[in-house]
Amino acid sequence: MPSSTQEKNSVRALNVLTLALVLAPWLYGVSNAADAPAKAPSAATASGATPSKSKPALTVNLISAQTSDWQQTLSANGSVAAWQETVIGAETAGLRLAEVLVNVGESVKRGQLLARLSSDTVQAELAQSRAAAAEARANLAAAQGDAERVRQLKASGSDALSAQQLQQYLTQELAAQARMEAANARLKTDELRLAQTRITAPDDGVISARLATLGAMAQPGAELFRLIRQNRLEWRAEVPAAELLRLRPGLAVQVQGLDGKPVAGKLRVLAPGVDPQTRMGLAFVDLPAAAALRAGSFARGEFQLGQSGAMSLPQSAVQLRDGFAYVFRVGADARANQVKVSLGRRLGDRVEVTGGLDAKARVVASGVGFLSDGDLVRVVEPAASKQAVK
Repeated sequence: MPSSTQEKNSVRALNVLTLALVLAPWLYGVSNAADAPAKAPSAATASGATPSKSKPALTVNLISAQTSDWQQTLSANGSVAAWQETVIGAETAGLRLAEVLVNVGESVKRGQLLARLSSDTVQAELAQSRAAAAEARANLAAAQGDAERVRQLKASGSDALSAQQLQQYLTQELAAQARMEAANARLKTDELRLAQTRITAPDDGVISARLATLGAMAQPGAELFRLIRQNRLEWRAEVPAAELLRLRPGLAVQVQGLDGKPVAGKLRVLAPGVDPQTRMGLAFVDLPAAAALRAGSFARGEFQLGQSGAMSLPQSAVQLRDGFAYVFRVGADARANQVKVSLGRRLGDRVEVTGGLDAKARVVASGVGFLSDGDLVRVVEPAASKQAVK
């Protein structure tokens, strides 16, 4: 029947349309996947790269470590002190300071008058001692005359004097001699006390402290002045016990002055022991008199231990990260490999490499802060090398 046939055709057409709508998304995805391989090469070709290669992270120059002789040094800290500091005081008691002639910072000569004590009492006592000494000399002369006459009488065999009288005159002579010696001793004591009223410098140097006050009563042993002998200073460097074995007297030393300039010194002696708490020993370094340093100041310095070989790189080739030092070694695959190294001395813009790197290895010369381990780099020769090749 026509009506039923038309109905079947309509149902069939509706089913085909539904199937087409269901399969359309799947067919679209398959079509894109098939076209992708063909389009990828064209995109890569348009960018000028190949699928098997990455773009270099940096253009670099390569260098190798240099080996040369460097000055070997040992750094230390310490204090500057007087080589010898003399305490000057009065030697006699009961006298006042009548005059003070110098102040702190003044240079003095050996024997120069620094201060004077009142001497009126001492001079009076000295005059009395001189008179007593003169009287003792006169008594001795009289006793010696009597004893001499007695000896002559005894020698002539005369019995004018008894043995007892003879012995008496000889004893008087000995007593007069003893009184004379006592009077002379007293005289020398008073002369010495008079000399001690003059307080003088025991050596050349500079006055570092003054406690003398005009009119004060001087006491024996009390400090009046302090003198830096010969104006000599020394640097007392604190050195670890293990490093003391590397030092020897006579080594040259460079100490940093207060003006920032180096001061040349010389190691005089090493302390025989070390501090049991800090395990540090002292090295005494002589400094020149005109050094830009002051007693009591803190100073840094270096002991010059002599020449030794060093493998070094420019500072620009070393990367400091997380407390460690690294360089980037480039292999045949043009990739920068991060290598951990140990550093030592520094000289100008170069740093010594003490471990972790072979002397023949070629590393990135600069720009290491922009590299990471495994980065691809483009290596170019330095301009100087190109000119040398031409």
